[in-house]
Amino acid sequence: MLPAKTGLGFKPEHFPAIIETQPDLGFFEVHAENYMNAGGMPHAMLERLRENYAISVHGVGLSIGGPDPLDEPHLTRLKALCDRYQPESFSEHLAWASHGGTWMHDLLPLPYTAETLDIVCDHIDRLQEVLGRKILLENPATYLTFAQSDIPETVFLAQIAQRTGCGLLLDVNNVFVSCVNHRSDPRAYLDAFAMHAVGEIHLAGHDSEELPSGPLLIDSHGKAVSEPVWALFGEIVSKFGPIPSLVEWDNDVPDFATLFAEAHRAAQRLEDTRHALAS
Repeated sequence: MLPAKTGLGFKPEHFPAIIETQPDLGFFEVHAENYMNAGGMPHAMLERLRENYAISVHGVGLSIGGPDPLDEPHLTRLKALCDRYQPESFSEHLAWASHGGTWMHDLLPLPYTAETLDIVCDHIDRLQEVLGRKILLENPATYLTFAQSDIPETVFLAQIAQRTGCGLLLDVNNVFVSCVNHRSDPRAYLDAFAMHAVGEIHLAGHDSEELPSGPLLIDSHGKAVSEPVWALFGEIVSKFGPIPSLVEWDNDVPDFATLFAEAHRAAQRLEDTRHALAS
C-alpha cells in the first residue's frame, strides 16, 4: 500500500531537482505507458526514484470500459513493468479508449448499465489475474451522460469494487468537474462514494469555459488545484483520515518548486488531520 502521505506525478524534467533536494514526499506516480520499453533513460530515472520512494503506476491505455476484450500484449507489458518495480499501487480509469482496433487517445465515458457493469467487472478480473495484484479504479471526469444509464455512478463503482475486490481511486477534481458539468452537488456525490474502498486520492487543476447553458469545466491538469477542490479534499480527509494523495500536473508543467508547493499544501492538510485525530 502507498504511505498515507502526499505524492507527485513524476516529470523527467524535474529529475535533477528531485535528486538534489530529496523532497519529503510519500511517493511518485508514473504513467505505465511511458515505461513499456525495455530500458533507456526513463527506466534509469525510475530505478533511481525507486531507491527512495514508493511508486504508483497509473495506466491510461487499457480501455477497461470498452466492449472489446483487453489487449493481451498490453497486459503482458503491464505485468512486466509491475514485476520489475513492484509498485505499491497500480490504477486505471473507468473509461473506454478503443473499439474494433481503433484507439481514440482519450478517456471516454460509458453508459452505466448492468451490461456495462458485467463487462467492466470481467475486464478487472482479467487484469487482476494477470498482474497478481489488487488494482484501483478511478472515477472519471465527464462532460455528458448516456440516456440509457440506469445506475448512479457511485453505485456503479461500489458494485465493481464489491464484485471484483478492486479498490477505488477517488479523483476529487474529477468529482468537481463532473458535478459542475451535470449541475449536481459534489458533496452529495462524495457522501454516496464507497470511501471504504479508496486507496488513493488525486488532486488536479481544471479549465473553465462559459457556455450559454452555464459553465463547462475541462479536466486539463494544466494549472494549480482550485479552491473548491481543496475544500472538498479537506472535508474528505477530516472525515476519513489521511489517505495517500497525489497532485497531478500534466500540461503546462511548472518548475519543481511550484509543483512541490502544491504537494506541500496537501501534506499540511493531512498533517492537520493527524493532529486532530491524535488530540
